[in-house]
Amino acid sequence: MSAVRASSTPETARLLEVRDLAVSFQTADGVVQAVRGVSFGVERGRTLGIVGESGSGKSVSAQTIVGLTPGATITGSALFEGQDLLTMPAEGLRAVRGAGIAMIFQDPLSSLHPLYRVGWQIGEMIRVHDDVSRAKARTRAIELLGLVGIPRPERRVDDYPHQFSGGMRQRAMIAMAVALNPKVLIADEPTTALDVTVQAQIIDLMRRLQAEFGTAIILITHDLGLVAEIAEDVLVMYAGRAMERADRRTLFYRPHHPYTRGLLASLPAKGATGERLTPIAGLPPSLIRLPGGCPFHPRCPEVLPRCATDVPPLRELAPGHSSACWLPDRHGGPA
Repeated sequence: MSAVRASSTPETARLLEVRDLAVSFQTADGVVQAVRGVSFGVERGRTLGIVGESGSGKSVSAQTIVGLTPGATITGSALFEGQDLLTMPAEGLRAVRGAGIAMIFQDPLSSLHPLYRVGWQIGEMIRVHDDVSRAKARTRAIELLGLVGIPRPERRVDDYPHQFSGGMRQRAMIAMAVALNPKVLIADEPTTALDVTVQAQIIDLMRRLQAEFGTAIILITHDLGLVAEIAEDVLVMYAGRAMERADRRTLFYRPHHPYTRGLLASLPAKGATGERLTPIAGLPPSLIRLPGGCPFHPRCPEVLPRCATDVPPLRELAPGHSSACWLPDRHGGPA
């Protein structure tokens, strides 16, 4: 199985299909195996949530898709409307970025140039892909800044990034990402720096994009609450590998992998106060010196003897539900 809903959705229906993606980096200390044979897909109008702890390979997977991992050794494929992004010439990939696939980065300073006004940057990005005047691009920039909750956008459009707060820079970056109504929106921790009110505005904006344009969204986050709210399908990653894939309801109510159940157990219950959370014991492994067998076995509370020596394949437990674990298929349940 090579996609989240492979049992029910033909490959031709998927807007983006990533197959057996592997990404590694050569460093002075050794080879960092950041992503190891990960596959997933997303359809028009649907949201795929990719979750996992820091260092699980979520962001590297997304950045590789849009050609932002220079110097990496990459294998696999990433088919967007039938074209492989991983083998596409740089010029073709630049044409895809923005109108085809847009990305919201976790760090807004990585997208906003400090020497140019925010509105000008949004407007120029529009003009690169669309034959409009500077005046129309500026009007669109003001409209977008207002959509993402920037107060008095007609005035703030001429500010520089350093004149925006961290949360406002995040919103400006989101405005830039959605300016061309992309077919696929990759959102890497899009609401991390925002307060609850603005988070709700951004989620509403993403939903409106989907409703109006059929935008496919890949949401990369550690926030399982956000995934529960907007994602239809979920991929759980750990140490560069896929641990579990399922639709949202199955993952939250019938999780199989001990890592998935550990993540869910560490999620505070809605409305609970003063409740002690249950963290996953230990730390993620080094991606240079990975343990043998299942990468999670040193931290797993249900480890079996073979877990230390044999790498479990990502196998189908039920239609649309796969888990990379040696435990019996019917194992698990509510976290």
